[in-house]
Amino acid sequence: MTRHAVVTGASSGIGAATARSLAATGFHVYCAARRTERVTELAEEIGGTAVTCDVTDPASVAALAEVVGGRLDVLVNNAGGAFGAATVAESDADDWRRMYEVNVIGLMQVTRALLPALLAADDGAGIICNVGSTAGRIAYEGGGGYTVAKHGTQVVSETLRLELWDQPVRVTEIAPGMVRTDEFALTRFDGDAERAAAVYAGVAEPLVAEDVADAITWMVTRPRHVNIDELVIRPRAQASQFKVHRS
Repeated sequence: MTRHAVVTGASSGIGAATARSLAATGFHVYCAARRTERVTELAEEIGGTAVTCDVTDPASVAALAEVVGGRLDVLVNNAGGAFGAATVAESDADDWRRMYEVNVIGLMQVTRALLPALLAADDGAGIICNVGSTAGRIAYEGGGGYTVAKHGTQVVSETLRLELWDQPVRVTEIAPGMVRTDEFALTRFDGDAERAAAVYAGVAEPLVAEDVADAITWMVTRPRHVNIDELVIRPRAQASQFKVHRS
């Protein structure tokens, strides 16, 4: 029987790469994101199903659950993002709300809507993989709103694992460090290409989306008795948030 996976935020970056990786492993992938044209193209490419979905909108999430139906093997809660890099004293409250809505509330809404289908997965092998960040482990200047949101992602994952301990579903989290994608830094800096490029300046080999997608695919294809609680993945050049080798 074909296994089914949902990937949110599938229109670009880690989400798109994960959808491709899971499809190559044999999954039928529901590619969910706000940008209809992008997910339609991706679904056509990999033989999946495109679903226009805003994870912060309850009606949109309910529609996703309706499309998925009664059985689901894998949920990758990838939709997220960072907006701005101001200090706490200079932060825009709306930016903080947007980050919390997509990284925490959106994750909760999708998980809540799809949990019954995950519990109905074949052989009790359903699994949730939440895409967090090393920003969910350590604070840094200018990252207040994002670190708060990604700490939230981590805590939701831990709470779910405790609450579902006796249920046939696993809960995992992947926490990437420096990943160079086409859009993450550009979005964070409101389209400022120079500021976005400076994040990766001098770093010979930051992670790319495919590196994270490969790790996610490995996590969600472990035997059903194996739970990778959390996996922190960084490029070799990044020893910590504050120690990055640049040439």
